[in-house]
Amino acid sequence: MLIELDDIAREYVVGGETVRALAGVSVHIEKGEWVAIIGQSGSGKSTLMNVIGCLDTPTRGTYRLNGKDVSRLSDDALADIRNREIGFIFQNFQLLPRETALANVELPLVYRGVKSKERRERAIEALKKVRLENRMTHKPTELSGGQRQRVAIARALAAEPSLLLADEPTGNLDSATGEEIVRLFEELHQLGHTIVLVTHEPKLAARCPRAVRLSDGLVVGDGPGAQVAYGDARP
Repeated sequence: MLIELDDIAREYVVGGETVRALAGVSVHIEKGEWVAIIGQSGSGKSTLMNVIGCLDTPTRGTYRLNGKDVSRLSDDALADIRNREIGFIFQNFQLLPRETALANVELPLVYRGVKSKERRERAIEALKKVRLENRMTHKPTELSGGQRQRVAIARALAAEPSLLLADEPTGNLDSATGEEIVRLFEELHQLGHTIVLVTHEPKLAARCPRAVRLSDGLVVGDGPGAQVAYGDARP
């Protein structure tokens, strides 16, 4: 089991009041699964993504990632887990504008202390996986939105993470380009990558083999993507 979330709660104090973003979420995800987390604004999906991505820690509950309890780790230990276990893919790409596609993909490997030759080889291989080997020397401003998202996916792949965590990955793309990115995720899933995709779009969640629906900080649906996205699958 790659992800084990058991009775996860996350509370914040805002203006003297306690806001319960997650109210007891339990979700288990196997290695190799492709799962959408879907919900409207305020449902708790972004908070759950932050917990899964080790960007936040739960107020209550246990989170095991790849067999390791990460629920109560220090900030430094969480940063190390993020660097080694998780490949992040963001809606706004988060590429360095003055660097080439290749340099952007190499960046997480720099932080991991990978030597230059191996770093370059792994970055090139990752760009080949997303079919951008002919754009390696281009900077983000010289790439289309879809190409920039492919660079971001290659950057996540280069570190060979246990988990690809994608936050609204088609949110800034037109429908045709978004479809290209979804097809790329399908290919990566077929290659055995574990993907957790956070979205508010039923159409995107329906493409995933499994979806988990959140509402008011609780899991209200967990099952086949199309069923949870458009219908109902009780946890």
